[in-house]
Amino acid sequence: MKAFSTLVMVFLMSFTLFAQTENNLVKTEKVGDLEKVMIYYESGELHQIGFIKNDKLHGDWQSFDKDGNKTVEATYNKGMKVGKWTFWNNGEKTEVNYNNSRIAEVKVTQNGKTEVVSN
Repeated sequence: MKAFSTLVMVFLMSFTLFAQTENNLVKTEKVGDLEKVMIYYESGELHQIGFIKNDKLHGDWQSFDKDGNKTVEATYNKGMKVGKWTFWNNGEKTEVNYNNSRIAEVKVTQNGKTEVVSN
């Protein structure tokens, strides 16, 4: 069940990136061959920050809640989910390791105890 909720969070993170572009809450800035994207809540607080290369998510992405707490750290390579993604939710830390956008392993840490949910 925890792996499922993590997958839902990943989906929502990707969806909100594109859903909010219509609300003028997205700012972009050219950084070399990348485009830095900053997405804001209507309150003005930073919601997501990351990079796009050739119209694909690329490099490190971070998401924050409305209080400024980091909720997600993620990495993309030319639109593919790669490496370790970390999610924080209600005192629980979930690490999802990706290989070519496929989940390779999921670890959940709660109250100092780490459990491998899938590998």
